[in-house]
Order: sequence, then structure tokens, then C-alpha cells
Amino acid sequence: MNLLPVKRAILSVTDKTGLAEFGKFLTENGCELVSTGGTKKMLKEAGLTVTSVSEVTDFPEILGGRVKTLHPNIHGGVLADKDDEGHMEILREFGIETFDLICVNLYNFAEAASKGLGLRDAVEQIDIGGPTMLRAAAKNFHSILVVPDPGFYPQIQQEIVDNGGISLELRKEMAALTFKLVSEYDTMIAKYLAENNA
Repeated sequence: MNLLPVKRAILSVTDKTGLAEFGKFLTENGCELVSTGGTKKMLKEAGLTVTSVSEVTDFPEILGGRVKTLHPNIHGGVLADKDDEGHMEILREFGIETFDLICVNLYNFAEAASKGLGLRDAVEQIDIGGPTMLRAAAKNFHSILVVPDPGFYPQIQQEIVDNGGISLELRKEMAALTFKLVSEYDTMIAKYLAENNA
């Protein structure tokens, strides 16, 4: 798939810079927004219609928010190859809808670690669902756009205005950047754990 129309998106971010404006732009261009927690709250306060992830999964957030997006109804929609009819048939069989855009940035572990928290408290700031969604969307860049940072919102909006969708070239560029960011995040956590006692 070369040009990807954006009709369904997950927004779940720590850095909410420009988020309301980005969400409004997506909505005005016919995109359904799906979200979690504080992101969903902010978007709703901005007057936007947002579907809760728990409505998509038909399962509540559990374990103090550790498990929200880790569900086949989310990851099936993220990882399905839209050019593979076998994948699409499986989604139809299970009633799973695809996503076109995943906008996620990660818990600020560096900030948490710098506060001198105890190890058990610090590890609660290690993002699990975020990197999982980022990696899944980056792997499947042929069928989905991954957006790991608010700095890319203007470029994405311009592509949609100019072309009615997102080019394969930009999706691949975002995928490469995403793998780099997730790798750096994991490296930071590995260093912290190696240097701090239990």
C-alpha cells in the first residue's frame, strides 16, 4: 500500500504538546480517535469524540494501568497487513478493526529516575504497552503510520492535506526513527537497573 488514508487512530501519549490540535485535525478529516487514561480525558475536554480502549477490548484496564492496550483487539488491528487477504479475513472473523495511525510517546523514565525514587517505585515508570505498540506499528509500516513524537504532527497534517493520506516513504522514515527511540529507551532502563540496587 503506497498512500495510507487515516481513518482510525490510537492516541496515548505522555507528552501532550499539540495533542488537542492534532486530534481535532484528525477528527475533522474523518478519523475515529481511540485513547486511554489522561490522553482520552484531555481530548474529551477539548470537545472531541473519543472511543476508550476498554470499549475496543471489552475489558477494563487492570493492574493499576499496567495492562490496557495489550489485547488482540488492539494488536490485531495494529499488526494486520492490509495487503494480505488472509490477515483481513482473520480480522473479519474475530470482529477486529484495523488502525491506520498509532501516536504514542513513552513514560518519562529519565525524569522518574532522576527523582531518586526507590527501585520498586522507579520501575513503575517503565512503559510496557507503549513500546509494544510502537514496535508493532513500526514493524507494520506498510499498513500503518507510527508517530512517536509531537514534533511530527505538522508534517503528518501537511501530508494528509496535500495527498489525502500518508506516503509509504514517510511511514518507513517514522518506523526507523521509532525503533531508534525504543532502543534508546531500553538502553537507558538497562543502565539504570545495572547501576541501582534492589
